[in-house]
Amino acid sequence: MEYIHTFIYLAPLIFLAGFIDSAVGGGGTISIPAYLLTGMPAHMAFGTNKLSACLGTTIAAGRFIKNKAIDLRAAIISAAGALVGAALGSYFVLMLDDRTLRIMLIIALPCVALFLVLRKDKVHEIGQEGLSKRKVTVLATIIGFGIGLYDGIIGPGTGTFAIIAYNALMRYDLKTASGNAKILNLASNIASLITFAIAGHVLWTLGLIAAAFGIAGNYLGAGFAIKKGTKFLRPMLFVVLGLLMIRIVFDFVTGI
Repeated sequence: MEYIHTFIYLAPLIFLAGFIDSAVGGGGTISIPAYLLTGMPAHMAFGTNKLSACLGTTIAAGRFIKNKAIDLRAAIISAAGALVGAALGSYFVLMLDDRTLRIMLIIALPCVALFLVLRKDKVHEIGQEGLSKRKVTVLATIIGFGIGLYDGIIGPGTGTFAIIAYNALMRYDLKTASGNAKILNLASNIASLITFAIAGHVLWTLGLIAAAFGIAGNYLGAGFAIKKGTKFLRPMLFVVLGLLMIRIVFDFVTGI
C-alpha cells in the first residue's frame, strides 16, 4: 500500500497525539502535521485524521455514556447541530486547493496550540438553575453548530473548546461538560469523515492502524495525567508541534 514506509515515524506521533489529547486536549495539532509529513495531500491528511479520531472519540464517548456523565438531551441537540456544522465546514475545506489549505494550517495550528498551552483552567460551578428548557435547547444548538463548523474546517482543540463552552455558557460541571463534548465531537467527526470519504479523501488502512496507536496513547495518557498531572504535557504539546511545523514550513517553502 502507498505510504506504508511512513508507519515507522507516523505511529509514534499518532500515539503521542493520543497521549497528550487524553490529558490536555489538542492532539489534532500533532496528528494532522504528522499525516502531512507522510507526503499525502492536505485533504487526504484531513480525511484520514478524521478516521482515526472518530474511532478514538467513539470509545471515549462510550465511557461517558456508560457512566451517565452526560446531559443526554443537550448532548443529542448539540450532536445534531454539530453534524450540520461539521459537514458544512468539511465541504468548505474540500473547495480549497492544497496550497491554500496548507497555508491555513501553518497559521492556525500554532495559534490553537498556544491557546491550549496558556489557557487557565477556570471552572464555573454555578449550576443550571435559571436555565429554561428553551434556553438549554438554543445554547446546545448554537454550541453544537459552532464547534462542529470549527471542527470541520480546522479540527484541533475541538473537545477543549466544547468543554469551555458548555461550562461557561451552560454552567455544566466539568465532568458533564466533558461528556457532552465527547458526544458533540463524535458527531462532528462522523460528519466530517463521511464528507471526506464521499470525496475519496480517506486512506482507510492507514487511518485504522493509526487509530490503534492513538487509542493506546489515549489510554496511557489518561493514566499519566491522573498520576503525574498535566503541567509537563502542555509545554510538550507546543514543543512537538513546533518541531513538526518547522519541517512542514520547510517542505512547503522548498516545494514552491
